[in-house]
Amino acid sequence: TWGTAPTPFGDGVFLIAPRGLSALAFTDGRTETGFADLEARYPAANFVRDDHEARAWAARIFERAGERIPLALYGTPWQRQVWRALLAIPPGATTTYKAIAEQVCTPKASRAVGAAVGANPVSFLIPCHRVLASDGRLTGYHWGVERKRAMLTWEAAAG
Repeated sequence: TWGTAPTPFGDGVFLIAPRGLSALAFTDGRTETGFADLEARYPAANFVRDDHEARAWAARIFERAGERIPLALYGTPWQRQVWRALLAIPPGATTTYKAIAEQVCTPKASRAVGAAVGANPVSFLIPCHRVLASDGRLTGYHWGVERKRAMLTWEAAAG
């Protein structure tokens, strides 16, 4: 099931599997772009649109802080290892690609970590927006650096 719903960071496209949320993309009002991203990631899926269901998930995620959100993730073992490391970054905190690489493997794996971070299908919930360049710059966010800045600011204000 997929659908669109407003979020604090613009319109979101939600992909919901029977076991939980599989993807969250941001569209800036271009639903077809967000849906195309989902189709490319999950070419064998049978998509059924339900915006009401998407709005319910948006409320769970953004209005009821602290509620546990079930995720149904599909990725390589390496990607899942990096995504688990991202989940350990507290709200309002940041880290670097190099620090994640050191945690999961070796400092030399920063580029591989960047690729796994970029493949994160559940933006915001798996907090790839909390990862910065080694010099502290906001870089490399699939949905835009300004959205990444907004997410970090939102978390800092909530914390």
